[in-house]
Amino acid sequence: MKYLLTEQTAGIGIITINRPDSLNAMNASVVTELSTAVSNMIADDDIGVIIITGSGEKAFVAGADIKAMQQMDAEGALKFGKAGQNMTLVIENSPKPVIAAVNGFALGGGCEISLACHFRIASDNAVFGQPEVLLGLIPGWGGTQRLPKIVGTGIANELITTGKQITAEEAHRIGLVNQVTTQEELLDTCKAVGQKILKNSPNAIANSLKCIYESFDKSIADGMEVEVAAFANLFNTEETKEGLTAFVEKRKANFRK
Repeated sequence: MKYLLTEQTAGIGIITINRPDSLNAMNASVVTELSTAVSNMIADDDIGVIIITGSGEKAFVAGADIKAMQQMDAEGALKFGKAGQNMTLVIENSPKPVIAAVNGFALGGGCEISLACHFRIASDNAVFGQPEVLLGLIPGWGGTQRLPKIVGTGIANELITTGKQITAEEAHRIGLVNQVTTQEELLDTCKAVGQKILKNSPNAIANSLKCIYESFDKSIADGMEVEVAAFANLFNTEETKEGLTAFVEKRKANFRK
């Protein structure tokens, strides 16, 4: 791939967006490559957790490629917007947890990519923002939809309508970021979280994520119907039998054989 670096280590797939000359800004090619890379890792049975990060120490993704956007008409913008939205849906709908290792600027489309990940761990120099209104635009890759669900409507309204940028510490305070670490420790911290996840049942993880995301806009009662069906169906799987048996036998379960 031209704009991505990929690697696999101990069950964890790492995708690095690699356009350091433009602070890892997203153009149409990067969007396509990222969608493909995530899909490939979802299909790889040797990978149980995916980490997305940016190259260098300045930016996760500083946004979409503004020079490319300047040349777009409404039709081109619609195509670009839908491609970006589809990319974020591939990330969000992954049955394997996707962690955003945010190592600097996560602005505009970069913030939206991080929002699509299942959670975010940031370096202490990370900066988040949806500054599209400063350009006469709005977020187009799900920012108006996901940000309110993560931080609440009031805070999302403020961030989107002011276009202001916030520090990693502020992002952590409002619940946008799960934890903050140093730049040097960021990737190792994400890998450590990934290793905790890898000890658990892949089926249970995938079903947990499915219940959380499919039921977000449902009533509690309707969401619990989705949950109890998934709960019951797991009793037909070898992983659940292994987990319950291991507990009774007082040993560690072996889910990933």
